[in-house]
Amino acid sequence: MSSAQTPPDQPSVQSAFGVAIVGTGFGQKVHIPGFQAHSSTHLAAIYHRDLAKAQALAKTHHIPQACSTLDEVVALPEVQGVSISTPPFTHYEMAKTVLQSGKHLLLEKPTALAAAEAKELYQLAAEQGVVAAMDFEFRCVPEWLRLEQLLAEGYVGQKRLVKVDWLVSSRADPDRPWNWYARKEQGGGALGALGSHTFDYIAWLFGPVKRLSAALSTAIPWRIDPVDGELKPVDADDTCTLQLELADGTPCQVCISAATYQGRGHWVEVYGDRGTLVLGSDHQKDYVHGFRLSASQEGQPLELVAVPEPWVFPKTYNDGRIAPFIRVVDRWVEAIQTGTECTPSLREGVYSQLLMDLAHESNATGTWVDVPDFGRFLNGN
Repeated sequence: MSSAQTPPDQPSVQSAFGVAIVGTGFGQKVHIPGFQAHSSTHLAAIYHRDLAKAQALAKTHHIPQACSTLDEVVALPEVQGVSISTPPFTHYEMAKTVLQSGKHLLLEKPTALAAAEAKELYQLAAEQGVVAAMDFEFRCVPEWLRLEQLLAEGYVGQKRLVKVDWLVSSRADPDRPWNWYARKEQGGGALGALGSHTFDYIAWLFGPVKRLSAALSTAIPWRIDPVDGELKPVDADDTCTLQLELADGTPCQVCISAATYQGRGHWVEVYGDRGTLVLGSDHQKDYVHGFRLSASQEGQPLELVAVPEPWVFPKTYNDGRIAPFIRVVDRWVEAIQTGTECTPSLREGVYSQLLMDLAHESNATGTWVDVPDFGRFLNGN
């Protein structure tokens, strides 16, 4: 059954599942409170390359084990799964270590630095017989689930246009310091941070992409390195515009920017021959809070759409990302305990990464790029 038909809460597993936290930025903000709130998980260990910091974090968050190497983490018998939320350039090697140890994996997006790396992780997880999930949270947000349902019911009829705007100010301040996010080679940029989500939910809601054209740009080309106080070049994008042709022929326009003061926020608009659906949030600080869904048929005014009660979050948090993250964890743990497939998984992570790779190729060549058959790409050598 699809997520639009099954209430996403109420985990079906009973025994506590031991998880290690790897990544203490986003990890502290979202992963730690999410796992601590989940009824079927407990935090067994935390990693930081500086042991003193690992120990301090363990004490603060009441986590039994503190580790300064990933090998120590995966050697712990009480750790059954590892949650990775480190910067993108570390994902491949860290995820490979986790999977090779036979531990289950929950990985933040973007999956890796290239689709070939992501595919290798997917194949390794399959060989090891472990469950590897991706944290694509929009698949678990109530208003997005309702959008999925209405699309499946044919509310808009034949699609004529899909339009996505994701315009926020997270990188608009030129005084924000230089770090990995400013470096293309380390997976930085708006395409990786936001486009990875966008490519995933486009495939989820509208189906595969046939071809694409991308233009990536950098509005702020220099930032100050806080370590040495020197200006350093920024080669990662802070704005990207994309034209997609979906497999069913529908045109899709995407505009993403992290450098827009008072941008309109995050909006998905679907126009068809029978109706229109508009999902969006103008929230600038939290990319999950504030979504509302409006609908219209036969040219009537847009009206707000109610979300069925089973899909409403039983508890909300000041950080809007925690509640959908808990639902991702629920899917991950249930798949582990029941031996069923987990969505979103590394399969979805590979597809998102493939489209990001092709977007970079299109930007470099100034041409439209065809998307290869995904099944062949995923299973080929």
